[in-house]
Amino acid sequence: MNKLLQGCIRACAVAVLASPMAAPSQPYPAKVVRVVIPWPAGGSVDIAGRVVMQKVGTVLGQQFVIDNRPGAAGTIGADVVAKSSGDGYTLMVHSTTHLGNATMYRNLPYDTLKDFVPVALLAQQPGGLVVHPSLPVQSVREFVALSKSRPGQIFYSSAGNGSAPHLSMTQFIALTGINIVHVPYKGGPPAVTAIVAGETQAMTATLATVVSQIKARKLRLIAITASQRLKLMPDVPTIAESGVPGYEMSPWIALFAPSGTPPATVARLHDEVDKALRMSDVASILSSQGLEPWPATLEEFAGRVKSDHAKYQKLIRASGAKID
Repeated sequence: MNKLLQGCIRACAVAVLASPMAAPSQPYPAKVVRVVIPWPAGGSVDIAGRVVMQKVGTVLGQQFVIDNRPGAAGTIGADVVAKSSGDGYTLMVHSTTHLGNATMYRNLPYDTLKDFVPVALLAQQPGGLVVHPSLPVQSVREFVALSKSRPGQIFYSSAGNGSAPHLSMTQFIALTGINIVHVPYKGGPPAVTAIVAGETQAMTATLATVVSQIKARKLRLIAITASQRLKLMPDVPTIAESGVPGYEMSPWIALFAPSGTPPATVARLHDEVDKALRMSDVASILSSQGLEPWPATLEEFAGRVKSDHAKYQKLIRASGAKID
C-alpha cells in the first residue's frame, strides 16, 4: 500500500471519528429544559408546574427550570412558547384559560390549537357552587328555586370576564334558566372577599380559593362543578346530580409543547408526568393546594383540549365577554 493511499485512509478514519454522526445521540433530555409558566409564582398553576416538572427532572437526571412569564391572562408566556423551537427544551404549563383566550382576545399572536401540542394533564382545579350564609338555600334545587322567585335580585361574583368562575356560572345559568346578575372583579381573591362580605350572594369558585372560608362557615358549599364527586369531599354532590343534568366544568392545569416537537419526545414527557402524578409525595402536595392529580392518556387529553376549546368558545360568545 503506497504512502498516498495510507494517508487517505488515515484521513478518512479521522474524519469519521470526528463527525457528530459517528457518536450516538444522547437520549432526551440532554440539556436543561425550560418550563414557561405564564402566571405569577405562588399560584395554583405555578405550584402544580413546579412540583410535577421538577419531579420529572429528578427522575430523568436533568434540570427542568421554571420561567414565570405572567401577564395578559397567560397570553404573554404562551406567545414565548409558540415562537420557540419544537425541540422539547421549551415547554409550557398553563390552565384552561389558555383555551378561553382563543375567543376572549380578538388578535392573539399565535394559534391556540395549531401552535401547541398537548402533552399531559397535570391536575384538576375543582370548583364548587358556594353561597353566602345569609342566602336561605342548602341545595342546588333550592338555589334555582330562590333565584327564579327573585329574578335579577341575586348577585354572583367572578374573577373577571371570561374567567373560569364566570364561565362556570354562565353554563349554570344557561342550563337552569335563572336570572342572576354578574359582578366581575379583578381576580379570584377580591371576588371571594366580595361574597364573604355579602356584596354578592353566590359564586362558582375554584375550591382552593374558598376552602378556608367554607371551613370557617363564612361560605356554604352546596355542590361541585365537576362531573364526579371529589375524593377530597365525597359527601358533596355534583351540580349535575343535583338536578342540572349535563352540567360539567372541570378547569385543569396541563403541560404543552410547541408544535413540531417530536412525537417520541412528547410521549416520553407524557409518560414521566404520568408516573410523577402517581407518586404519593406529589399527590399529597397537590391535594394540600386544593388540586387533584389528573393522569390521562395522550389521546384523552388531546380530545379534552378540542372539546373544551369548543365549549369555552360557546360560553364566552354567549356571555358577550371579550378583550380587544
